[in-house]
Amino acid sequence: MRKIFVLDTNVLIHDPESIFKFEDNHIVLPFVVITELDRLKRGHGEIAYSARHALKLIDELRERGKLAVGVRLDSGGTFCVECSAAVSDISTNDNRIIHTAVSIKHRSSSHAHGEELECIWSSDSASAPVILVSKDTAVRIKAEALGLLTEDYTHDKTTIFQRYGHVLQGDDYSNGIHSTRYYKSGEETYRLQGADKQVRIKSGKTLEGITPRNIEQECSVDALTSPDIEVVVLTGSAGTGKTLFALAAGLHQTTKRSPLYEQVLVARPIMPMGKDLGYLPGDIQEKLNPWMQPIFDNLEVIMGTPKNMDKDGQSGRYPSFQYLIDTGIVQIEPLTYIRGRSLPKRYFIIDEAQNLRPLDVKTIITRCGEGTKIVFTGDLQQIDTPYLDSMSNGLSYLISRFINEENFCYLNLKSSVRSRLAEQGARLL
Repeated sequence: MRKIFVLDTNVLIHDPESIFKFEDNHIVLPFVVITELDRLKRGHGEIAYSARHALKLIDELRERGKLAVGVRLDSGGTFCVECSAAVSDISTNDNRIIHTAVSIKHRSSSHAHGEELECIWSSDSASAPVILVSKDTAVRIKAEALGLLTEDYTHDKTTIFQRYGHVLQGDDYSNGIHSTRYYKSGEETYRLQGADKQVRIKSGKTLEGITPRNIEQECSVDALTSPDIEVVVLTGSAGTGKTLFALAAGLHQTTKRSPLYEQVLVARPIMPMGKDLGYLPGDIQEKLNPWMQPIFDNLEVIMGTPKNMDKDGQSGRYPSFQYLIDTGIVQIEPLTYIRGRSLPKRYFIIDEAQNLRPLDVKTIITRCGEGTKIVFTGDLQQIDTPYLDSMSNGLSYLISRFINEENFCYLNLKSSVRSRLAEQGARLL
């Protein structure tokens, strides 16, 4: 006999995919759970990530059927959102917006039965469906549970990144785009640009002692060090070497005898652009340090174990990467203050770029001056911003708009090379 399981919020925080793990039974989610997930989804950390992941999965189910009635699960069970007495709860702005849409739907229905609707669009609204458009998954879920039609804002959504970014082989040689891509033929690898430009690349090239371990990393090294490729996007999961090779390439071209760039500029999104840094004590550098620690970790890998000498000639604990920062070779910059700047001759790295909006990416690229190369790195499956997903974030949007520009290269790194243990954990856990 089938059972009905009513899930508490903490179950979804513990395991966002728990709704698929009750075999062929019926899963009911109280309306208030969506409200609680909505409250918990903001910010960083595992709780916020689990809340966002759970809402994303529920939103995907919403697209398969009506949540108020029940959606059939692959396991044979059903999933629904119970919304009894939810309309009367207008204590939050989100619920007030939903309540407004419900009211308009009722007014439109009344007008269809002969009642007067005092609105400028009343003459043609009798049979018009009311659709709530929102970037917020929780709003869409709650609205559909109340019987409303909902839509995401899809103008800047794209799936083009799913088709490109891999190293071409065999019949993939002419894949229909003009941006820089790479082709593997036997033991040789070629850089392709435009319709007919082809250059053989050297294998085994190292950057600051960092050696590529697979063909994708070899192609990344070439793209990161080719002056005529002005915009590079590297995507992939954690441990694929995106940030490490971007930093190594920047340092290699900034510190050599005839440098191509005056400085390596590194930035990561900390919070939505336009907000001031706050909460953390200290000056701007002290506020940035916790957010930039992954950058420091990679710089330390590149520079090696601290081995500088202090002023007395004794071996000190002055970190090698700190020397790069103190001398201005590397600058850590908050994106908060990027607007209005002009940045010529920089090797500009934007890490965790999947958390940017399309508007943010435009703001950043339009800051680049003459002689600047810009590199975006990110994991399109690891979105930390509540209102973005893999298809609507700024990094995906950038790929879709630049995919036919010859000075652009997009590579998706698939193999984790962090360590054997890290790869084992990713596979088994």
